[in-house]
Amino acid sequence: MNWNKPLEKLRDKWCEVPAGHSRITTSELKNISDKELIELWNKTKIDATTGKYFEVRGWYHSLYMEVFKNKKIMDVGSGFGIDGITFAQNGANVTFVDIVQSNLELLKRICCLLGLTNVEFLYLEEFESLKKLPSNFDVIWCQGSMINLPFDIAGEEAQLLLEHLPVGGRWIELAYPRERWVQEGEMPLDKWGAKTDGGAPWMEWYDLHKLQERLSPANFNVILSFNFHNNDFNWFDLIRTE
Repeated sequence: MNWNKPLEKLRDKWCEVPAGHSRITTSELKNISDKELIELWNKTKIDATTGKYFEVRGWYHSLYMEVFKNKKIMDVGSGFGIDGITFAQNGANVTFVDIVQSNLELLKRICCLLGLTNVEFLYLEEFESLKKLPSNFDVIWCQGSMINLPFDIAGEEAQLLLEHLPVGGRWIELAYPRERWVQEGEMPLDKWGAKTDGGAPWMEWYDLHKLQERLSPANFNVILSFNFHNNDFNWFDLIRTE
């Protein structure tokens, strides 16, 4: 598979965002009314974080909302903003970074309708676009956004992101564990992407050692590292050290 232009390869897929229990492209949402858009966003958030889905997504909203208050968060691959907007509503200063322009346009509109002014937006046209950002983020937040690239390419992006995370900053990431990959047949990673995320061109599994290798030579202490939801996902919360 040719990955000479990785972000171009990903854009066709990741213009999709959750809408209830299905997906829709953000370009399709641009013409709905403000009322419909806010109702959809609120419903999507509730569906994704409450009831039986609390153990998938709601738990970490509860864990981090107070922790992130007044902190500077970079939300990498922000999609529909379920996490980033929630944190901004609770006092975090959030910069949304996404590879799809229509995703960001929709996020700007939602944030405006919600009256949020503690937000910024960066279109990741290419990895070098990250250089436009300041270097003093408290948290780099990657909710499943770094696993859709082959390991070496994700490593290149990670090194550029780390230029914006000083010592004491936290790298927080959701990934898919090796146990899930084994359970689902140890298939080639391009085919595993198609199976797990409905047409994704790639899915890379991670464990703590593999994530630390991707972030190397930066050093981190481990706050959290565990699998959850029957090994469907794993969670890493790391704090940067000297």
